[in-house]
Amino acid sequence: MNFVEELKWRGMLHDITPGAEEELSDNMSSGYIGFDPTAPSFTIGNYVQIMILTLFQKAGHQPIFLMGGATGRIGDPSGKDKERVLKTEDELERNLSFQQSQAEKLLNFSEGDNKAIMVNNYDFYKEMNVLDFLRDVGKNLTVNYMMSKDSVKNRLDTGLSFTEFSYQLLQANDFLHLYKNQGCKFQMGGSDQWGNITSGTEFIRRNVKGGKAFAITTPLLTKADGKKFGKSETGNIWLDPNLTSPYKFYQFWLNCADDDIVKFYKFFSLEPRNKMEERIASTNQDPNTLKRALAEELTVRIHSKEEYKSVQNVSSLLFNKKADQSMLASLTENELETIGNEIPCFNISKSEITSGINIVNLLAEKTSILASNGEARRAIKNNAIAINKVKINNHEHIIQSNDLLHAKYIMIENGKKNKILLKVN
Repeated sequence: MNFVEELKWRGMLHDITPGAEEELSDNMSSGYIGFDPTAPSFTIGNYVQIMILTLFQKAGHQPIFLMGGATGRIGDPSGKDKERVLKTEDELERNLSFQQSQAEKLLNFSEGDNKAIMVNNYDFYKEMNVLDFLRDVGKNLTVNYMMSKDSVKNRLDTGLSFTEFSYQLLQANDFLHLYKNQGCKFQMGGSDQWGNITSGTEFIRRNVKGGKAFAITTPLLTKADGKKFGKSETGNIWLDPNLTSPYKFYQFWLNCADDDIVKFYKFFSLEPRNKMEERIASTNQDPNTLKRALAEELTVRIHSKEEYKSVQNVSSLLFNKKADQSMLASLTENELETIGNEIPCFNISKSEITSGINIVNLLAEKTSILASNGEARRAIKNNAIAINKVKINNHEHIIQSNDLLHAKYIMIENGKKNKILLKVN
């Protein structure tokens, strides 16, 4: 794989410094991307850059995953219209540990001559005092040069602290450190990082005689409607299953706009290129097939095959009209919990279930699924009510503990479309 050509084909190349393509074609090179631990998990937006490192590695080069243990304490002003709220050291350490474990699942750190390297930039600075920083780092870039960068210029009207102003110096020094100690000649990142990255190439030029370093950036991925990618009405799409469930993750791709799917597919699929081209060629006739393919590929890669199967089980119960009692009974407790997050869910005490609850009382009074006792009786008479996929035809029916799935859940259906989950606490 030719790395730069691959980025061009995927629409993932925004800017590149002169000589970078030639350098990559001549040698196995090292390149890095930095990730600050300002959030408890990586998001889909972060995953764009992890994909860049993945493609870099597949092209035969060595990716360096730089964790921002130091820079995360400062905060990058790039793309921000106001000063960041600084995270506590405990927050940063928790985030760092969790993101590190995520990264280790997504890149090859164990095999091959070009296996990925994990580095924490806190190790560069923990023994450096402020005077050393000002003399050894601050002396190398002029204020005029730093002020010319968009990340600084765009904040002059709203205010920029010296703390965030110094971020550019730290990032430039990171590049120099990796250049000297890891032979790293490339820094990559989003297009909003161009100023910081080129500060690093200039820093190396000034500090190393004959030193040459290169920058490559990726366009920020947006949707067809112009909104930032990875955002939904409820917030970020996280790679952590506890923040975004595998089911919601899968549904995000399945429900993306038709106009977005080819772009998303090119950014995130790792299928062979000839297969990708075949799928893309047929997209105009059937975009949903491509959505399903990408949703499956990413759910398996980010979560697991088992989680993908679980997602399919949940989807079948919610949307397959042929779903029956045996399918419901086969669901795990976690799958039922996922369903409870997707459909109306009512809580009821265990003591009430143990004593037994009349079906009419349950529908109309304990849960308000139906507006009145009379309406509940009519629904039962019309054969509309099912408990755990079994139709209830007697308004004297009693719901008891043996109706519970995993000793905790009951599925109630009112007609073909209205599904409700009862959860016992």
